[in-house]
Amino acid sequence: MFEVKVLSEFAAAHYLRGYKGKCENMHGHNYKLEVIVSAKKLNSLGLAIDFVDIKKELSIVTEQLDHKLLDELSFFKKSNPSAENIAKHIYTRLKLTLNKNGVKLKSVLVWETDRSCATYSE
Repeated sequence: MFEVKVLSEFAAAHYLRGYKGKCENMHGHNYKLEVIVSAKKLNSLGLAIDFVDIKKELSIVTEQLDHKLLDELSFFKKSNPSAENIAKHIYTRLKLTLNKNGVKLKSVLVWETDRSCATYSE
């Protein structure tokens, strides 16, 4: 099995509704992302998937999140924009475009700090 990982980042603000503590107040993060895809075979060029293709699709998703108050976005109206839910949102969006030609989106990691992250996979 081959795995390919792409790193990215975006900056955004959020707050956690119903949380009792500092995170109930609006605050921001410089989120770091890791997107991992897997493939059993390589294509004729010796690639599982071109890094450029992953970066392009990830850029489309992160543009919608970057420098936004995440709580105001439609996909976080019913669920808190926690690192877990952000990872799931990004995974769900990327799955639509990256799962093809023997490539499978494996996981999305969202880092809020250098020591704290959440992962989503199916």
